[in-house]
Amino acid sequence: MSDYNIVTNTLLGLALGDALGVPVEFVSRIYLKTNPIQNMTGFGTHNQPKGTWSDDSSLTFCLAESLSKAYDINHIAQLFVRWFQEAYWTPHDEVFDVGGATSKAIHKIIQGISPLKTGGTLERDNGNGALMRIIPLVFYLKDFEIADRFKIVQEVTSITHAHLRSVLCSFVYIEICVQILTGESKKDAYYEAVYEVNDFCKGKKDLEQESVHLERILNYLIEDIPQDKIYSSGYVVHSLEAAIWCWLKENSFSK
Repeated sequence: MSDYNIVTNTLLGLALGDALGVPVEFVSRIYLKTNPIQNMTGFGTHNQPKGTWSDDSSLTFCLAESLSKAYDINHIAQLFVRWFQEAYWTPHDEVFDVGGATSKAIHKIIQGISPLKTGGTLERDNGNGALMRIIPLVFYLKDFEIADRFKIVQEVTSITHAHLRSVLCSFVYIEICVQILTGESKKDAYYEAVYEVNDFCKGKKDLEQESVHLERILNYLIEDIPQDKIYSSGYVVHSLEAAIWCWLKENSFSK
């Protein structure tokens, strides 16, 4: 598959999953088990038409557009502002359900603060907003050295979510995706990425401390966790765990 098709399919797949989920955001797992989403539906939680993607896709598209030109953290931030103020990259010119951390960060950018200093740094700021938009970085970073990948992942994550736990979650996600691009099988991609992340974190006290919070991923435990112990909150670690668990368990996008 060509690089163009891989990038296109990644962005379309993200938007498709996003649009399927928008009408049932915050709906209980119990309800969804008996009423699974198998087709596009409309309205629901956010009263949006069928096929509407959320800020997760819009900000992903902003990042992808910026990276198609060059890596420029200020340009990325300005596209985020354009989304927030002008509904850029939205399906029908409406911004809805903006996360608190993202909103605060973008207001700081509008005030002229550097995007390297706008993200929340407290433990309570570890929502999943940055993780949900980070995927385009894998195509830009796949041939970089791991230290350079980490640096840029940290910068882009920190526009809105600057706590090191959020950064580490983005880093793990990108490292898994880097391995996928090499053609590794799912399990090999997961195992190799985790090995690389653990090796990179070794001897770095702050990263080692945060790694404890990702132990179910970084100790190769996630696939064997029962479904009722995989959580559906907006906490970044829970979101990353759920994504990896589903990916390892299933071979069908529809599932």
